Amino acid sequence: MATEQVTVTLPKDMVESIDRQGPNRSRFVAEAVARELDRRRREGLARSLRAPHLETRQLADVGLSDWAARLPAGDEDLVDPAAGTPVRWVEGRGWVEEPQ
Repeated sequence: MATEQVTVTLPKDMVESIDRQGPNRSRFVAEAVARELDRRRREGLARSLRAPHLETRQLADVGLSDWAARLPAGDEDLVDPAAGTPVRWVEGRGWVEEPQ
């Protein structure tokens, strides 16, 4: 994995606590940051589930996944994934439409 060196300023007592955990500060900080990034990603996904994009809710309401699962073999072209509205996740705002 490629790495990049960064400078981070932390309170002295926090650095001392990190040093008591082991000799590798970088590994400790990297693991802590990875856990926090994962926590925030999960939090964002949970927010998305609580307030889904309008089109997602509409598809769920009509049971599109159930309908698509019952399609006969060879009818896959009935569903056009390109026909939807492109969206992207924006932290703090949720799903927003992409400019066309």
